Amino acid sequence: MVTLGDYLIVSGVLFAIGFAGVMLRRNLIIIFMSLELMLNAANLSLVAFSRFHVQPNGLPNYNAQVFVFFIITVAAAEVAVGLAIIVALFRARQTTNVEDIASLKF
Repeated sequence: MVTLGDYLIVSGVLFAIGFAGVMLRRNLIIIFMSLELMLNAANLSLVAFSRFHVQPNGLPNYNAQVFVFFIITVAAAEVAVGLAIIVALFRARQTTNVEDIASLKF
């Protein structure tokens, strides 16, 4: 049987991989992917806590799962705007390397 601790370990590993990707990589697309991985790790934790927190009537508490739905929706909008900014930067500077982009001025 899978326990809450197992879910939290997987969530912690995913968050650590995402954090390492943000800190170590210099490509903007890889950094955005790592940020999404960190958000998904937090979502996994919320869903796990929601699943294992049982109400007195025996049903799980679904409030955190609704919150996860809104996080995914906002993250999708953030990715759309972020990728638009990356495409605009690539067209102006011909690079997606963080070190080559000193400011957002064109």
